[in-house]
Amino acid sequence: MTAPADAQQPAADPAQTAKVAAQTNTLVSKLWNYCNVLRDNGMSTIEYVEQLSYLLFLKMVDEIENDPWDGQDMSAIVPADYNWQSLVGKRGAELEKHYRDILEHLGRQPDTTIGTIFADAQNRITKPALLEKLVVDLIGREEWTVTGTDLKGDAYEGLLSKGASDTKTGAGQYFTPRALIDAIVDVVRPGPDDTITDPACGTGGFLIAAHAYIRNHHMKTMSLDERMAYDSGRKIWGNELVTGTARLAAMNMLLHGIGKSDGPSLITVGDGLADKPSGKHATLVLANPPFGRKSAITVIGQDGEVEKEDIQYDRDDFTATTTNKQLNFLQHIMSLTAVGGRAAVVLPDNVLFEGGAGEKVRRKLLDEFDLHTILRLPTGIFYAGGVKANVLFFEKKPPRADGKPHTTETWVYDFRTGQHFTQKQRPLTRTHLDDFVAAYRPGEPPSSRVESEDENGPFKKFRYEDLIARDKVNLDITWMKDPALDDADSGLPPEVIAEEIVRDLQSALNEFTAIARSLGGEVDVPEAEVE
Repeated sequence: MTAPADAQQPAADPAQTAKVAAQTNTLVSKLWNYCNVLRDNGMSTIEYVEQLSYLLFLKMVDEIENDPWDGQDMSAIVPADYNWQSLVGKRGAELEKHYRDILEHLGRQPDTTIGTIFADAQNRITKPALLEKLVVDLIGREEWTVTGTDLKGDAYEGLLSKGASDTKTGAGQYFTPRALIDAIVDVVRPGPDDTITDPACGTGGFLIAAHAYIRNHHMKTMSLDERMAYDSGRKIWGNELVTGTARLAAMNMLLHGIGKSDGPSLITVGDGLADKPSGKHATLVLANPPFGRKSAITVIGQDGEVEKEDIQYDRDDFTATTTNKQLNFLQHIMSLTAVGGRAAVVLPDNVLFEGGAGEKVRRKLLDEFDLHTILRLPTGIFYAGGVKANVLFFEKKPPRADGKPHTTETWVYDFRTGQHFTQKQRPLTRTHLDDFVAAYRPGEPPSSRVESEDENGPFKKFRYEDLIARDKVNLDITWMKDPALDDADSGLPPEVIAEEIVRDLQSALNEFTAIARSLGGEVDVPEAEVE
């Protein structure tokens, strides 16, 4: 499915963009500095962002209610006994107790955005003096509703990004680099006719970026009903397994202007693999399922094979039975995508080369879908250590009468070989992906693409006949040589070289662990932390 042509939009004002960025950085720094105080008292970054979510919500509702020009009665959402004003008027232990009462009360609204944000909410700020400082001196001094949507949303997302770097909490598994998200969204080009979902949405990055793309390129031509469809869950929705992460996603979307406080929750909480899609498919699926190979749950597919596990799902829409989470998520996304729809999914290398169930899934992907593009990603861009990943871009086609495969050729862009990134010294930016976006030719058919002139260039196409003939239909294809490996004077800083060695060793360990598990071994190797 090809999205409609983008509406022409006026170019962004560089001065205004720079001003918003500066304001965002100032606000993030202010919020982050207080986070450091709470971290000294034993609170993790993500726990801090959770508490901030609760208080920001209360403050924003209060500002809407007390707007001198357009005040609205918000008591149906937050009753007067539990609103911001009832909180800021208290001090010390009384403040802390009332805060706990507010969290308990507001969590009793299931299936709404506010219910998702406050589900199972607890006060983690055990010292009343610190809570008072956060309420009165930090949140209370900012006007959040008059702050632009981009500013408050970007500031919140900036905090989530910082929280993702807290390796001890494992928060990074829920965070996809924004630069990568933006590049993916730029090539799939969401349109107003799309229904968009992420079945493992984490903090909501893909959903927010897709909505922003539509807002920036199509909002002026959309009807009021089309705009309101995003608030009702008819156009955009996500799923997240972890309640705490779902709350961050719901708040993140709300701060970016998606959804309504008292409207239906756009984020459902639960195991996305438990059930096959029932009548709600999406024309655009964007996802980065959680890393980590083995699941505690077996999904029984059409092959009927059973592996010994305590819990299992019956998914007759799956081709293969496996405990590999990424393979199961890929099968789920293949089922979730509407006929004529498209998907972009971040998946680790093992999905491309693993035999058995992996081969079955890849054959189905090539035959029943059009797997037109694979983007090979570099190491060093994810917070999880030793991860080698790819983005698979495919479209779902109706069955062909002649029985021929839908994939005729797959284009592979190698953005891994010769690329060296780290979280601190050389983080990935959107500019680094400009060449990939240009080579992809968004909005144009793959037949218009051009291979790299240099045989060692990054963009090549491979025919279906050649792919299906590869051993186990292995799609982990390499052909480029890293010049830095042959050049001792490549200019790479020693710390970058050292970090890449660590990541390569960790990646190799992860792959050997996967092999041992596939052979029936019980291996429990924690991922290394690479900061």
